[in-house]
Amino acid sequence: MRLLDGFDLALDAFSERVHRVGGDQWDTQTPCAAWSVRGLVNHLTSEHLWAPWLLRGAALDEVGDRFDGDVLGDDPVAAWDGAAAGSRAAFHASGALDTPVQTSGGPTQAEEYLSQMTLDLAVHGWDLARGIEVDDRIDPGVADLLLGYAEEKSAAWQSLGIFAPPVAVPDSASPQDRLVAALGRRP
Repeated sequence: MRLLDGFDLALDAFSERVHRVGGDQWDTQTPCAAWSVRGLVNHLTSEHLWAPWLLRGAALDEVGDRFDGDVLGDDPVAAWDGAAAGSRAAFHASGALDTPVQTSGGPTQAEEYLSQMTLDLAVHGWDLARGIEVDDRIDPGVADLLLGYAEEKSAAWQSLGIFAPPVAVPDSASPQDRLVAALGRRP
């Protein structure tokens, strides 16, 4: 599976789950201890609002704090849909993956940025599904695509406090279970 295809599948899965959030579920806790359902969707919406700016070469100070705080407003689903559409278009734009982007970690290859965004969509999609108690399956191709990447990067991310330490799972665990466990979640 190509990474961009994995991104599309993970984006679609996250979007489908956002559309399934019930009106009384926005304050529900997710497995990601730092976030409620609303906080998690806000986090991903903010990330995807950044994507078009970064992929067209904007510096961090150009974007500034415009996507800080609550970006969901009174209609979280519409806010997510707009951010997702803009992000998808930006990643699919001709030449978008050819130029490094500026991130808080410094200049980053666009392909690496796409990997990070795809991983966030897949794993936080799992978090969202668990929070709203719907099917938490990650597309098997997406899980396979991301597993090696997550295992390779997880120690560095843990040292930065981005993810919790890995959870032990049997060697026979599915790629999805190994993926979420590598990022500190109990499958």
